[in-house]
Amino acid sequence: MAETAEQQGFLARKGIEISFQRYCIGALGAMAQGLFASLLIGTIFGTLGDLTGIAALSEIGGFAKAVAGPAMAIAIGYALQAPPLVLFSLAAVGQAANAAGGAGGPLAVLVVAIVAAELGKAVSKETKVDILVTPGVTVGVGCALAMLVAPWIGALASSLGNLIMWATELQPFFMGIIVSVVIGIALTLPISSAAICAALSLTGLAGGAALAGCCAQMVGFAVASFRENGVGGLVSQGIGTSMLQMGNIMKKPAVWVPAIVASAITGPVATCIFHLEQNGAAIASGMGTSGLVGPIGLYTGWIADGIAPGPFQWVGMLLVCIVLPAAIAWAVSEIMRKAGIIADGDMALE
Repeated sequence: MAETAEQQGFLARKGIEISFQRYCIGALGAMAQGLFASLLIGTIFGTLGDLTGIAALSEIGGFAKAVAGPAMAIAIGYALQAPPLVLFSLAAVGQAANAAGGAGGPLAVLVVAIVAAELGKAVSKETKVDILVTPGVTVGVGCALAMLVAPWIGALASSLGNLIMWATELQPFFMGIIVSVVIGIALTLPISSAAICAALSLTGLAGGAALAGCCAQMVGFAVASFRENGVGGLVSQGIGTSMLQMGNIMKKPAVWVPAIVASAITGPVATCIFHLEQNGAAIASGMGTSGLVGPIGLYTGWIADGIAPGPFQWVGMLLVCIVLPAAIAWAVSEIMRKAGIIADGDMALE
């Protein structure tokens, strides 16, 4: 018991907390932000450069996309409250894990960066030559681990993502519902749907279903709760995050039903009617209307595929991302209010 207490004291002193909350929510969410600040914003700059013919924009996009691995790893280290030397050393670790992980690089970065960061924290300031030991351990162990396990992690993530995309192509109706509802729920939960989509490289028809589900959650909650939250709530949830409703969901899970029903309907509409493929950066599949990243991802995918979007594509985007989620969630919420299942104030934001 004394040894256990001593170990616990060491971990507490080092700020090392081994928990689902820390790694699967905190670190995963931070990874998505790092990916957004590099790969996604770089893709947007690159697309603007291609559309306008301004070479500087394309170069900026290339620079941003090139540091996706380091950006993700540093973001993870920040979430784990890594000290400066560990944080800076994670840049090399992220580069190694992302490169070795291939299509599943983001998941490889998540696993490897967590291990490297915690080990770096463990040795930080424990010796008189901290300037050598801390980055040496962080970079050495992290890069070695990346070379050893990142290809396997990447292959696993890629295979799972390919399986989901293959299944969606094979059964667009049923998989459209499943992918839309599951990823949409993940967006509202305090985990990162964007990171999940990025880790699985979820694009194509499955990416379109995921996008539909995320938009349904954000727009659905924004419209269903309009009478409580007004224009401010419409904006904060519609282009911010539906995660703001988690407190209300915990109090009364029924308030989640309108958005989930909207997800279940718009998913197959995206896959079966409009054949809506999200072929931009995979992270956009899990962003919904947050900052309009999801629709932008659709557009960048069209451009990358050499598709000149016509009325059918634009109508599909507007219906799946905005109009249908708003109409369906509002209608379901009104029915539930009249039935007394949802009461006024149940979706009010503090």
